[in-house]
Amino acid sequence: MTSFLCLQCGVQFAATETPPQHCPVCEDERQYVRWEGQAWATPQDLAAGHRLVMRDDAGVLGFGIEPRFAIGQRAQLVQTPHGNVLWDCVSMVSDEAVAEITRRGGLAAIAISHCHFYSAMGEWSDAFDGVPIYLHADDRQWIMRPHRSIVSWQGETLALNPSLTLVRCGGHFAGSQVLHWQRQGGNALLTGDTVQVTPTRRHVSFMYSYPNQIPLNATAVRRIAAALEPFDFDDIRGAWWDLNIIGGGKTALATSVARYLAAIG
Repeated sequence: MTSFLCLQCGVQFAATETPPQHCPVCEDERQYVRWEGQAWATPQDLAAGHRLVMRDDAGVLGFGIEPRFAIGQRAQLVQTPHGNVLWDCVSMVSDEAVAEITRRGGLAAIAISHCHFYSAMGEWSDAFDGVPIYLHADDRQWIMRPHRSIVSWQGETLALNPSLTLVRCGGHFAGSQVLHWQRQGGNALLTGDTVQVTPTRRHVSFMYSYPNQIPLNATAVRRIAAALEPFDFDDIRGAWWDLNIIGGGKTALATSVARYLAAIG
């Protein structure tokens, strides 16, 4: 039995003898099936041709896969005095990554912005004695590999510890969530692509589907802005290497919301 990985989105599926016939995540209009057709990789296939890399990204340890695999996001280790959290996830785990996280105090939990980044979340949890994986209940249907550590939380906010709060923003997916990080030196918002940092690193934007270029409607964007209004933050940390707004994040969000709403009329 093998827990196959979708080659296009990188999400791992429940163990089966043969690859699944379909990937519902990719068949949804917010993603896409490869032009060549649905394809799969085993964890062994992935390890044979790729490696997990770790590096500092604007003061936070990040984890990514090289060469680029699937969507290409990177995960981030959010370190707090109350326990460390892995934010977002990638499709492979390594002994070196486990050792480095352990050296930095271990892992208390995993939290993931939305289903495109669920990847190998179960394997990451298992590597740290089954730490909980916090996903919003509104996205329960997109869990392709059920796992005993998944916590499907409900509501609008959830405090993981005194420094970290999950905020359901919706938008990209009904359960899309961001992580507010209260810390010395400036609070941060880790957003995945619920709030997408643009290449200028001065603005953010919003989409219902990024690859299919379907914009998010005004009501959903206003809801995201309202959900984040109560929180103070200086930085916005996006889903890919180096896509961060360092300083002025709250103003950048407000300016970007106004710009986006004006653009879509």
